[in-house]
Amino acid sequence: MIGSSRNVRVWAWPRPADLRRGYNGLYGLVRNGMGRDPLSGDCYLFVNRKRTSCKVLMYDGTGLCIFMKRLEGGRFAALWRGGAGQPLRLTSSELALFIEGCQLVGRESLSPAEIVAKPLAPGGLL
Repeated sequence: MIGSSRNVRVWAWPRPADLRRGYNGLYGLVRNGMGRDPLSGDCYLFVNRKRTSCKVLMYDGTGLCIFMKRLEGGRFAALWRGGAGQPLRLTSSELALFIEGCQLVGRESLSPAEIVAKPLAPGGLL
């Protein structure tokens, strides 16, 4: 499973992408278009204009991996509709739902908020 941990962040490219791009082309979109580091371990999702195919670029610690899915029927959710052109942050659970064809991904938050550790006592008295 891609990004089986909640610690893996997923970033969706905010507009249709040319999926003829390979490693170097997608790397360039992440680095120059999103301003992110493709070697960070995050996943980067790209969808074609017709929304019938998607690619996920990720670095697994030893090299870049590209995963692709083409739907034989239906379309993926339109992640760029109504957006401000900024990359959309998804959880790994939302990525899995997106790849399965869930239309709510990107429109509603489908995963619980990230848990942030807070100190129990002021000044660390405990």
